[in-house]
Amino acid sequence: MPLREAFDKPEPLAWPEISQGQLLLMLGPKKQHQLVVHRLRAQLEPQLGTDLILMPGTDMEDAALGILRVPDLLVIDEEEATADSDAIDPRRCHLVIEIISRSNPGNDYEGKLRDYPAMSVPHYLTVDPRDGTAVHHWAPTRRTGEPTYDNRQHYTFGETVAVSGWRIDTAVLPRYSADAGW
Repeated sequence: MPLREAFDKPEPLAWPEISQGQLLLMLGPKKQHQLVVHRLRAQLEPQLGTDLILMPGTDMEDAALGILRVPDLLVIDEEEATADSDAIDPRRCHLVIEIISRSNPGNDYEGKLRDYPAMSVPHYLTVDPRDGTAVHHWAPTRRTGEPTYDNRQHYTFGETVAVSGWRIDTAVLPRYSADAGW
């Protein structure tokens, strides 16, 4: 049974994520956040070919670990998109991209940086419109019992990010405006 079926959706919040035995309730993404998602999607989709697809905001669950996350964007096998389960199997995911929010950056930089390698997600890209940076994490492993990534590469907006053969031009990604207040 999917983890989320045990809960009712609390309005106006998005469906909760689950990590370390806790429900993580969040507000829906703001328009500047979604603009970054759009521009990333526009760049990546033409590069994927016919057997991979890019999905926004889709449940990814590892019930054995008790983790349910909803990445901003994820690249998966098209075959996984038609599987009977409601959530994406993280072992069928090739890349997760999270756009850092102003309201809860720790979720992406700490919680998801722990959960995604635990779920064996091979590539995790954080894009931070607050300071104009991106970090590509890859090669999930466990060090001293804690899940982590063996490798990371830092980028600043204006540079081209290379992830698993795909290229992302960060020069077209907007920064959050200083007066947005969120």
